[in-house]
Amino acid sequence: MDTRRPGKAHRVAAPESPVQGDLSRAITTRSTTYGNGHHIQPHWHARAQFVFAVAGTMRVRTPRRAWIVPPSRALWVPAHTVHEIQMHGVVEMRSLYVDSRAAAGMPSTCEVLDVTPLLRELVVRAVALPDRYDEKGEDGLLMKLLMAEIRKLPRCALDLPLPESPDLTRLCERLLADLSTRQPSDADAHDMKVSTRTLYRRFLKETGITFARWKQQARLLESIRRLAGGTPVTTVAIDLGYESPSAFSTMFRRALGVVPRTFIPRGSAESTGNRA
Repeated sequence: MDTRRPGKAHRVAAPESPVQGDLSRAITTRSTTYGNGHHIQPHWHARAQFVFAVAGTMRVRTPRRAWIVPPSRALWVPAHTVHEIQMHGVVEMRSLYVDSRAAAGMPSTCEVLDVTPLLRELVVRAVALPDRYDEKGEDGLLMKLLMAEIRKLPRCALDLPLPESPDLTRLCERLLADLSTRQPSDADAHDMKVSTRTLYRRFLKETGITFARWKQQARLLESIRRLAGGTPVTTVAIDLGYESPSAFSTMFRRALGVVPRTFIPRGSAESTGNRA
């Protein structure tokens, strides 16, 4: 479950980020370019946010979950959700900030959405509108069409649950720092000074998935980040500890329904990688 509006103790660490544009409009927009490695600190918005990058890859985290958002995907972030963003490659971000009326019917938790070519063009047009666009004219129709298209987007399972307890969090951070390591789970349990059975039980309780499934999902998300940056499939497979590129492709297709080479749009990774 995502963390919503923070209490007083968290507001210093996660301040509200002001929404730009004319707040009398149901939807405001922002176009920003961030350099490779840029980190947006934890914050939240009073409006829901549709976060999309026409180039570059984003890693978004809340206190209990993480998402990878490559080109051709976007993240829906409900209002008052504390989140932070890490940029991989030069990220050309296009954001929509949506008030509660226009966001009606959208998910109540963060979701990665599969962006269609039509929606991509609608977003590009929307961010080019003036702040005080005519909501009752053609510009308003554009925004309504944009939201109608967003509501139809299929969800993409590109999320990773995170534990709450400090010792399990440290374990996950260590694993995320080097996903090529294939240390047996009993060794992880030994490092934590607990039994393997206790590790499995606690991990399932705090994340909702098994420890083995979590490690597979973590490698999947890291592979997407590397593929989006232009790393060849064979290199990704070897770096993440798979026995062969075919074994990696089989896992990838089973998880996402497509092979690695077709998941990232042609041209997006190469252009971003050259600019990073």
